[in-house]
Amino acid sequence: MAPATRVVRALWTGGCALAWRLGGRPQPLLPTQSRAGFAGAAGGQGPVAAARKGSPRLLGAAALALGGALGLYHTARWHLRAQDLHAERSAVQLSLSSRLQLTLYQYKTCPFCSKVRAFLDFHALPYQVVEVNPVLRAEIKFSSYRKVPILVAQEGESSQQLNDSSVIISALKTYLVSGQPLEEIITYYPAMKAVNDQGKEVTEFGNKYWLMLNEKEAQQVYSGKEARTEEMKWRQWADDWLVHLISPNVYRTPTEALASFDYIVREGKFGAVEGAVAKYMGAAAMYLISKRLKSRHRLQDNVREDLYEAADKWVAAVGKDRPFMGGQKPNLADLAVYGVLRVMEGLDAFDDLMQHTHIQPWYLRVERAITEASPAH
Repeated sequence: MAPATRVVRALWTGGCALAWRLGGRPQPLLPTQSRAGFAGAAGGQGPVAAARKGSPRLLGAAALALGGALGLYHTARWHLRAQDLHAERSAVQLSLSSRLQLTLYQYKTCPFCSKVRAFLDFHALPYQVVEVNPVLRAEIKFSSYRKVPILVAQEGESSQQLNDSSVIISALKTYLVSGQPLEEIITYYPAMKAVNDQGKEVTEFGNKYWLMLNEKEAQQVYSGKEARTEEMKWRQWADDWLVHLISPNVYRTPTEALASFDYIVREGKFGAVEGAVAKYMGAAAMYLISKRLKSRHRLQDNVREDLYEAADKWVAAVGKDRPFMGGQKPNLADLAVYGVLRVMEGLDAFDDLMQHTHIQPWYLRVERAITEASPAH
């Protein structure tokens, strides 16, 4: 197989696993989370009884003051307890994450790999990166699964290989919240052989958008059942729809295709000859392939319009009353959408997206949240 052809096949839609329909899912365990409130109350003997000897106004003032003091006390105690719980959970997650040694095998420009990096960075999980040569793929010769991302997690004497970006994210999040052994968690996401629409045998993964948590653990992550369902829906949307808008947009014209492959070669692991071949022959091939992708996914004549519509649909789903779909911090859907879009940075498609949609404020908020959380790795 010619090197250019192998490069194109490897990098087609990021060279990563495609998203498939979910298999069987466990029933959600999470009821709507209740919220506890506090109210101050005044009464009984002591200060109030003594005040009865004075004027009614003094009595009312004393009752009001006592009630307010009790209210402030309970509110302050609630906030302190919430901070303590947050600190305890953070300490538990830090302890768990410190037990893992993570190695991510990736193509830097792959949207699925970018999703995983966004998750790891936001959750402050240190990891090593191995950039895979898309022609030879010698770096992943140890694996029968031949798509990236692949994450190898070393926990003590145990080493686990996690495949598929959404499985990697769901399994690690489950681990951080529940503390279950990673070896056990990955059995909840079984690999299954299937045949896709093109008649090719592929590997699917069951339950890949589910976090395997009990009711109490789920309440630590989600405000209610609706929040959990919403997160799953938009994570799958990022895999099933948004990611397929990337290639038709970044390879839309010969000039854009050449700029995209120039970026891929600079950021990827290519030899001098491979890089030159990939840049020019790969750009030409992907320009033609992008037209097939446009037809396959039934995109508009101007594929930018599909990208703009997807971005504004996402912004509308987040809404105006919360900074992220996850509320005050990004959830897994926020990180997935951000990770997919991030691979276009520096290209015309990204600049057009920021200029012609309302997504930029949300995008910058997620970027800032990840930057503030991520460790050096």
